[in-house]
This record gives sequence, structure tokens and C-alpha cells, in this order.
Amino acid sequence: MRKPPAALFSIACFGFAFLYIPIFLLIAYSFNDSRLISIWGGFSTRWYTELFQNDQIIDAALLSFQIAAISATFATIFGTLAGLALTRMGNYPGRLFFTGMIAAPLVMPEVITGLSLLLFFISLQELIGWPGSRGATTITIAHITFSMAYVAVIIQSRMQILDRSLEEAAMDLGGRPFQVFLDVTLPIISPAMLSGWLLAFTISLDDLVIASFTSGAGSNTLPMVIFSKVKLGVTPDINALATLIILVVAIGVAVASWIMFRQNKALSQQKV
Repeated sequence: MRKPPAALFSIACFGFAFLYIPIFLLIAYSFNDSRLISIWGGFSTRWYTELFQNDQIIDAALLSFQIAAISATFATIFGTLAGLALTRMGNYPGRLFFTGMIAAPLVMPEVITGLSLLLFFISLQELIGWPGSRGATTITIAHITFSMAYVAVIIQSRMQILDRSLEEAAMDLGGRPFQVFLDVTLPIISPAMLSGWLLAFTISLDDLVIASFTSGAGSNTLPMVIFSKVKLGVTPDINALATLIILVVAIGVAVASWIMFRQNKALSQQKV
């Protein structure tokens, strides 16, 4: 096995160092006993204790996870339907317009998206009296609106490389179209749907701009709370919160990698 050139190896090391050294520093300073994050005051876990006693952060985190889970679920459903429509309904009238409308949120600045959704909710409130106030519901609807576009693109890419002969064979054996979709198509595109759900969940959990436009009093998400604290100066409990999030992400990546390793190993054994 040939070794990579020294220049490429050095560039790779520099890239990983540039990415991960700040993360490692953040983790290290989450155990800093000093209230000033720039001065090391000794090892301590006091900020983790204070973090779990901070009701504002806990409530914001629970709200963010709730909104992210609901919006990712509905975005996956609507995005899957949109991806199927783009790949299976042929050249129907308005297909080009529909494709452009699906792709628009991907390139639209978040400020424009947030402002347009704010005006939309205000107009609805004046016309039909709903929503009565902006809060978790309006944030969830806003996140569904723009994150379903990402799911649609993923599903569309997966459907374009799907072997149609599998579905045709199932129909030749007497399967109805809906039953074929449930038994053949859905299991094949389920990894893409899971990827779309995870992407939509991450986008919703990370969103700050759109949530700021569509939120109301008492509905601050975790990014909004963190941003408000950062403007006044980063406190060590924010480092502790970031460390816990990194830990959760690392565990998720490790579990996913282990599952993929087991699947690849099983496929290799079947080929042998």
C-alpha cells in the first residue's frame, strides 16, 4: 500500500488541526474553575453543575429539541412527497416552476426567508386571527418550510439512481402500485429519508436567524439564548453546554460508523 505524499499528508494534518484544535480548547476550558474563560484557574466541574441548574438554558434546549424533532419529521414527509413528484410524475405542466420553488430555499438568504415568514404570519393573524401569537408553533412551521427543501433534494437524488426494474418485477408479480411502494420503494429510499431527517433536525437545531424572526415572548430556542449570552461575554457554562453537545454528536457518529461497519462486514461475508 502506497503512502500518501508528504505534502498531502501535511495539508490534511493542518486541516484537521485547524478544525479540531479550537474544539479541544473549548472542551478543556469547560473544566476551567475561573469565571474568566481566558484565564485558567484550575480543573473543576462546577460549570456543569451550574449548567444543569440554569432553567433558562434547560428550557431552551428542550424547546429546541422538540421543535427540531417535529419539524424534521414533517419536513421528511413533505420532502419525500416532493422528491417523488419531481422524479416519478414525468414532464407535467408546471414541473420546472415546482422544481425552482423547491430549490429556492436552498439559495435564499436566511434573513429574507425569516422576514417573509414573519410578514406571512402577521398577514394570517390579521386575516383569520391565527396564529394568535408567535412562538413554538410558528418556529416549527418556519423550519418545516425551508428544511423540507433539503430532504426533497436528497430523495430526488436517491430516486434518480433507483433501479426501476425492481418495482416493475413486483408489479408483474401482482403487486398494486401503493403496495409496491410500501414493500419495495420505501425500504430502498429509507436510508435517504433517514439522512434527510437528520439533516433537517440539525438545521432546525442550529437555526438562529429564522427563529429570531418567527419567535415570540417566552419561546427562545437554544441558539437564541446562547447568542444573547455571547453578546454579553461568553461564560464557562456555555463551554460546558457546547462540550455536552459535542459529546452527543460524537456518540452519534460512533454509533453510525459502527452500524455501517457491521453492514459492510455482513455484505463482504455474503459475497464470499
